[in-house]
Amino acid sequence: MSSNTKVSLVIVGVVLAVVGAIVLFNQIGQPDAPAEVADGAPVAAPAEILVRPDSHLLSPAGGKVTVVEFLDLECEACGAAHPDVERLRAEYGDRVTFVLRYFPVPSHQNAELAARAVEAAGQQGQLEAMYRTMFDTQPRWGDQQVSHRETFVGFARDLGLDLPAFEAALDDPATAERVLRDRQDGLDLGVLGTPTFFVNGIKFNQPATYDGLRSAIDKELAQ
Repeated sequence: MSSNTKVSLVIVGVVLAVVGAIVLFNQIGQPDAPAEVADGAPVAAPAEILVRPDSHLLSPAGGKVTVVEFLDLECEACGAAHPDVERLRAEYGDRVTFVLRYFPVPSHQNAELAARAVEAAGQQGQLEAMYRTMFDTQPRWGDQQVSHRETFVGFARDLGLDLPAFEAALDDPATAERVLRDRQDGLDLGVLGTPTFFVNGIKFNQPATYDGLRSAIDKELAQ
């Protein structure tokens, strides 16, 4: 074998090794998205991850259809989808169970803090009131690079909450852990952005419009 041939083989070997290393690196640490069956049909997300025992139900449990939303309270798209979700909740009543899961995006300055505020209000029975307040007032505090802690404390005051208890819960590491557990579940389920919906465990891969969600819900109700 000539020296040129040997050099060529060495170069090829090095290139293959580098390519293999790059592929392996890109696979490490990526969230596991729900699998798909051979024909491409989506498989339902694991129920034990999608809805935890402490997940927040915004409508009665036991509906024939369960709609899970991973949301970021600072996300404008989530704010835009919120009225449609409320409309669907009102229309379907106890036939559909709506579930709130937190997914604060790290680039949003106040997203995690807002989720903690909703969680803290929930400890005083006002989770839904604070959740709605966050979306109703989102233009006042969203998309800003300053903390809006005092704004959220003001919301708690307006809701008549016990402020010392609210602030203690807001700052409790357990509250942050609760919020971040939701986000980790979302990552494990392949959530890449917000809002992301799952309808009876199937990831909703269309624009989050009223008509689109209603169609998906009706399809499940008809089965």
